[in-house]
Amino acid sequence: MAADKKPEWSDPTKPDVCSSVVRKGEVLAAQESSLQKNTRFKKRISAEPSVEELFDGVLKGNRGMLARAITLAESNAEHHFLNAQELLQRLLPYSGNSIRIGITGVPGAGKSTFIEEFGMYLCSMGLNVAVLAIDPSSSISGGSILGDKTRMDQLSRNPRAFIRPSPSAGKLGGVHRKTRESLLLCEAAGFNVILIETVGVGQSEVIIRDMVDFFMLLVLTGAGDELQGMKKGILELADAIIVHKADGDNRQKAEMARKDYNRILHFLQPATKGWVSKAYTCSSLTREGIDKIWEVVQSFEKTGKSSGVLFERRNVQSREWLHAMIADQLQYHFYHHPEIINELPKIENEVIAGGKTVSSAVENLFKLFFHKKE
Repeated sequence: MAADKKPEWSDPTKPDVCSSVVRKGEVLAAQESSLQKNTRFKKRISAEPSVEELFDGVLKGNRGMLARAITLAESNAEHHFLNAQELLQRLLPYSGNSIRIGITGVPGAGKSTFIEEFGMYLCSMGLNVAVLAIDPSSSISGGSILGDKTRMDQLSRNPRAFIRPSPSAGKLGGVHRKTRESLLLCEAAGFNVILIETVGVGQSEVIIRDMVDFFMLLVLTGAGDELQGMKKGILELADAIIVHKADGDNRQKAEMARKDYNRILHFLQPATKGWVSKAYTCSSLTREGIDKIWEVVQSFEKTGKSSGVLFERRNVQSREWLHAMIADQLQYHFYHHPEIINELPKIENEVIAGGKTVSSAVENLFKLFFHKKE
């Protein structure tokens, strides 16, 4: 091998200044590359479980099967609809044995934090808790973050808890259009308490009232006029108002807010017949008031069952569910009608150009839709 040489840029008069040398490389035998060219990654497609497998898995409390059953129920694919309905029909006799609690409030009220502490308390008492967390969907991209499970870190690892985040998918009222189906599946899986966390859009969250037994409203102090922040529309639907974050320097303000809300509730018609809605203070940080809230829920359940109000409420909710499904199916079939698909863009352009009124455009579209059905 030739002697090492100094690089060209070194000063030959000062050989000790530069320590770098240039060496001749060695020629090695060619090695075959382990990389394959022109290959594409293919996602591994797992076989979909049958209705029978899902049925058995849900009844046994299998979390994986429950999650897949909810995914099947939430799917918009036509071929999933019949399987989902068959599964729900078979599981229907095993549902209805839980207390359903809806939780709403303004963004920042600490709903996820409260649900985690409340859920952990219920799990410590030997109860099985399912959380259906509804996450807002973007009106632009349609996507959702679905980060509620991450925010409920302790509860998500509890063997007695099950957390399922779902997108609102454009559904108004802070819930998913298939939340009712998910609720029934969780009940069939053996969960005693179902907590439904809504998006948190304030006054418009009234649909959840038609899904749950007990409706809980979380409010804050120091966010302006508390009594104007939540209008009468949602206040009169709540079975309990929880003044959250009642700890530290905020404790006294929370107590004052509780008294203010109780004065207002005194003049409102009760949300549930035979039940007096009241406000309570609570802190998820210190866990103070968590046990009191569960006592209130238990008292509500006992009162409602003895008077028959809860039984009557669920009957009304089933009727409302029927009408909601009729509306969904009509909308689906209307927009998937072949003639509507062809004519809708043309009529849209006519309306935009001012050549046709909206009312006449709708009338024409429905004539096309019903003519095909006849």
